[in-house]
Amino acid sequence: MKKLFYLLIVFLSFFSSKAQSVAEASFNNTLISVENKPNYDVDIQEDLPWHARRFKFTAGVFFPSNNTEVKYGSNNGEIGDVIDFEKDLGFDKSSTSFTGAFEWRISRRSRLGAEYFYLKRTSTKTLERNIEFGDNTYPVNARISAFADNQIIRITYGYAFISKPAYEIGALIGSHVLLGDMGIKFEAGTAEAEFRENFNFTAPLPDIGLWGEFVLGKKVGLYANANYFALKVDNIDGRILSYNLSVLYNVYKNFSLTAGYTGLNVRVDVERERLNGYLKWSYNGPTLAATYSFGNHVKLYKH
Repeated sequence: MKKLFYLLIVFLSFFSSKAQSVAEASFNNTLISVENKPNYDVDIQEDLPWHARRFKFTAGVFFPSNNTEVKYGSNNGEIGDVIDFEKDLGFDKSSTSFTGAFEWRISRRSRLGAEYFYLKRTSTKTLERNIEFGDNTYPVNARISAFADNQIIRITYGYAFISKPAYEIGALIGSHVLLGDMGIKFEAGTAEAEFRENFNFTAPLPDIGLWGEFVLGKKVGLYANANYFALKVDNIDGRILSYNLSVLYNVYKNFSLTAGYTGLNVRVDVERERLNGYLKWSYNGPTLAATYSFGNHVKLYKH
């Protein structure tokens, strides 16, 4: 996990040096210099209506491939089984989800962002082995139904320590708030024989990272970020790695389309008075989204 994070940092640093020469060359050919404004490098408002606007809203679909492991047991010595949701409970690895984001550029260097991700999955399966989950044991050949309902709310603050008209590179600090609810129900055919167990939690997982935004042409931009952190707070111990790479194409004025690749790896250990457990969840896959930028332009300076 850490190796992937370091590789993404190296990639971001390497790409920024290459993108600088490409983007500045593109600006020289496509953007109009503004007289009597020696510090304001380009007339972004006229030539790039999608770039460096005060506000940006994005909504789209995400097609993640999931790998999920859960262990949920009692503190009385019954530690529970490690359950692979895809292999043991019959969940599909591939799924479709909604994602949304909003960004407010407070100033030339500072920005606030909010993101939301929602994924609900269900399955039914005849068990191929005994499974201990919570206070119950689900026997082999039992017919069960299961669900995993996960939401992620992310709040970030970004600061651009390099802020140029053609490219920006900065640091991020923020938090992924993971709301998890998952469970198993034994379907015995009669209400008296049925039983169920669910495991739910809310885990705030802070993270820090790097981001880069590059203008590759009059209608094309690129964005990349990578984030990592590990922290224990009270009865929750969490580790998180997330990354994103997306390309933007400006369709018309303030409206653009983006295509990218996003991933997240998270582990959350939760201990309560009676029960304890952990969730190990990773997903990655392509995203398709529409972006609308509005508000006044934030002035970006060459020097």
